[in-house]
Amino acid sequence: MLRYLVQGLAILVIAACSSPPPKPENRVFDVRVTQVGSRATAAMLSAVGTVHLRRETTLAFTSPGRIARISVNEGDRVARGQVLAALDMTTVDAQLAAADAEQVRTAAELKRSAALLDKGWVTKARLDNARAAYQSAVATSRVRRFAANTARIVARGGGVVLARPAEPAQTVDAGTPVLVVGDERAGYVLRLPVSDRDAVRLRAGAPAMVKIAALGEGEIAATVSQIGGRADPATGTFAVELALPSLPGLRSGQIGSAQLTVSESAGDGALLVPPAALFASRAGEGFVYVVPAGSNRVMLRKVSVADARDGGLVVTKGLAPGEWVVVSNLDRLSDQTKVNPVRAAR
Repeated sequence: MLRYLVQGLAILVIAACSSPPPKPENRVFDVRVTQVGSRATAAMLSAVGTVHLRRETTLAFTSPGRIARISVNEGDRVARGQVLAALDMTTVDAQLAAADAEQVRTAAELKRSAALLDKGWVTKARLDNARAAYQSAVATSRVRRFAANTARIVARGGGVVLARPAEPAQTVDAGTPVLVVGDERAGYVLRLPVSDRDAVRLRAGAPAMVKIAALGEGEIAATVSQIGGRADPATGTFAVELALPSLPGLRSGQIGSAQLTVSESAGDGALLVPPAALFASRAGEGFVYVVPAGSNRVMLRKVSVADARDGGLVVTKGLAPGEWVVVSNLDRLSDQTKVNPVRAAR
């Protein structure tokens, strides 16, 4: 009896060992899938810049001269109509008086020449010359009077003095910066230098989060208010301005960092997919596993790859927007393998 029991157990063991394993195509793998990105997906751009008043005006004299006085310093508040600086009027007044005198002399000469022409004692050319001299004197007098009237810098509105690059007793040319005044009513902006590649991805009104160390660690919500139309010739960057809310403690010159939402465009006819979805890539081509809608089997798909971006790989051929691609367990899959797809977080 014992011999028969041993033989039966041996037969069972041999039968169990010789049974075929489950076919691979019958196995079901848990995989994570993600949807192919749209043609323009959201991405983040980091930049560091400087706080400025939105409206900062450089003030200068319209004529050369010696500065007699500057009545404000950096940080001073100014009011509309306040005299901020003035030139020494000695030379200006003398030039105006000489111009007015020349105008009077040429007017008398024109009158005398007209009377003599009526009597036939002078030629018409003499009268024309007198008229031209008078007109020139009138123009010179206007220029000198304008210089006298603009020999003072007057505030056109309230604001704060941001810079004072000139000093009293200094001789300046016309247009030399004397004061820089900012209008606080216009608000503050964070001005950022941005590369040309990033500038084309920005849009006016795009949201941003700003941190200004001088105001603490809190984040400030801002928006893109202006994008420079041309690059700085020295740096090759574009100036981008973020409109800041009115906050106590904001000052021109503070340093701030920003996180901007930009459009990560893959290009015309291209899509973005996660790098984990691509395998066996070579010479601008690769493969992905696609899970069709309503199916639990993967399909092997050949795709064309252009380059890599912050938002993923740029696929120009082989995928359509909205398709689901596998991003895990790729080494266990083959065409038509059954899967249990789990959507990955975007």
